[in-house]
Amino acid sequence: QVQLVESGGGLVQPGGSLRLSCAASVSIGSMNVMGWYRQGPGKERELVATITSGGSTNYADSVKGRFTISRDNAKNTVYLQMNSLKPEDTAVYYCNARRLLGGLSYDYWGQGTQVTVSS
Repeated sequence: QVQLVESGGGLVQPGGSLRLSCAASVSIGSMNVMGWYRQGPGKERELVATITSGGSTNYADSVKGRFTISRDNAKNTVYLQMNSLKPEDTAVYYCNARRLLGGLSYDYWGQGTQVTVSS
């Protein structure tokens, strides 16, 4: 059973920074892709950033240059450093772990952490 626990959310003013953490109950090295998604009020869940087991990263256009995803395999933790936050970044942020096996994709999700950007 894979468990993902997010932390680090909160209330921040526009222009501020937050760092989200996602602690996994298993070795994240066994996961092909780790990622962060978010769901804003009245919106669909959307991809924010992903990082592969090889270290390749991918970002949504809306966060490029402001957010950085990283992983610490020794701590089984994935991070999302968020800088220059905007009110439109307000959302529940979810950690995702994806394992590709036998042509199938297995996805695991955390419970989410709220990020609110407001003055």
